Parts: sequence; C-alpha cells; structure tokens
Amino acid sequence: MTTRIDMNCDMGESYGAWTMGNDAAVLQYVSSANIACGFHGGDPATMRKTVAAALRQGVALGAHPSLQDLAGFGRRVMQISPDEAYDIVVYQIGALAGVAASQGARLHHVKAHGALYNMAAKDEDLARAICQAVKDVDASLILYGLAGSKLIDAARDIGLADASEVFADRSYQDDGSLTPRTRPGAMIEDVDQAVAQVVRMVREGKVRSVAGKDVPVQADTLCIHGDQPNALLFANGIRQALEKAGIEVRTPPRAQARP
Repeated sequence: MTTRIDMNCDMGESYGAWTMGNDAAVLQYVSSANIACGFHGGDPATMRKTVAAALRQGVALGAHPSLQDLAGFGRRVMQISPDEAYDIVVYQIGALAGVAASQGARLHHVKAHGALYNMAAKDEDLARAICQAVKDVDASLILYGLAGSKLIDAARDIGLADASEVFADRSYQDDGSLTPRTRPGAMIEDVDQAVAQVVRMVREGKVRSVAGKDVPVQADTLCIHGDQPNALLFANGIRQALEKAGIEVRTPPRAQARP
C-alpha cells in the first residue's frame, strides 16, 4: 500500500498578453512543477517568473517539453520522427535548465506535454527518443510518464529514474490510457469524484475505467492540470483529502541513473 505520493502541476503556460491558470495560488499545494518551455505555452519571462515562484515555495522544478504547436496548445497530434522528438526535448530542457541555473537551481524532472506525452505513451520508438534526450542532458533527472506506458518502460530500459503518473481530473480507458479529450467524460470536473479516484489509486493501486473495469496503476506522482478553471479548488481539495487519509505528499528524490 502506498503511503506517499508527489503532486505535480503543469504551469508556466502563459505567454505575451495571454494569462493561463493561477500558478501562484496552486504552487502552495503541490510538490513538483512542470514548467512550459515555449513550444506549447510559456515565454522567457514567464519561465523566469515561474521558476522563481516555485523556488519560493520549495517546489521541485521540471521541464514540460511539447510538440511545437503554440496555436494548438500542444494538443494536436503531429507526425514526427524519433530524431525530431529527441531534438525538441533536448532543446526545451536546455532552455529551462538555463533559466533555473540563472537562479541558482537545477531541474528535478521532465514530463512531456499533451499530444507528445500521449503519443509516446504508446509508441516505443518515440518514448525511447524522449527518455534518451532526458538522460543525455542530465542522467540524474527523473522521467515522469503515464503509469504502465511505453515511457516508463523506456526509462527503465535505459537506466533513467522514473515516476509513474496518475491523474485526478482525467478518466481512464480499459488499457490504462487516458480518455481522449475529444470524447465525452474525458475530464472529471467534480472534486469529490476526483478525490475518490486519487485515494483509491494511491491506497489500492487501481482505477475504475469508463467502462467499469478496475485497471491496475502505480501511483508515484499525481497530476493537477493548471489550465483547468477549477485547478485551485482541485489542488486544495485533493491535498486535504490525501493528508486526511494519512498519505504524505512528497517530491520523489533526485537520483543518479540506474546501472
């Protein structure tokens, strides 16, 4: 039975005159931040400010690389080769690592965003390219990936530390994948339902699919989407529920690559 879990949030996705999410408020409830690197959201100033805000709260810094799709917020499927995936991930990790270094900090983890995340969850070659990019930049970084996915398999195959991710505000399919956002019921908008799903995933290692099947999951880190209108309500409610259930919220320790 798991008695601890990391809470991560996708953030830093504002850019220019456009503001996305309520990062400053959500940061007080999470233990890890996945910060946009400019391809789906974010810009240099937003990256700098988000890193600074996370550091003030003692929240671990993570790069959140995406397909190069600012107009589609990184959620449109694009055909890219493993080499292209490798290059864009290296580029984006490097950008955020530089911002972190300018403030005397280091990155802790990497989590792909949107379509890139979902594509790599099922594509072995894409998953391996992403994991290799992470390892080549910094072998002590942790790869955050969908529990039971090709991303986790690839990380383990190449000796990269990993954290299996589960979701509070997304429904699941029978194979353990997330319900596509284009389908009804993909997003869980009721806080109580989300809390119940999270506690069960942590306590029992299971999640109920939309078809009613119990699917096994490993819950190392829990995602809260910062772009949801009710992100703050979700973060607060889930954090309180975890603490009430005796589940510690803690960032996974940074580790050297496995032999």
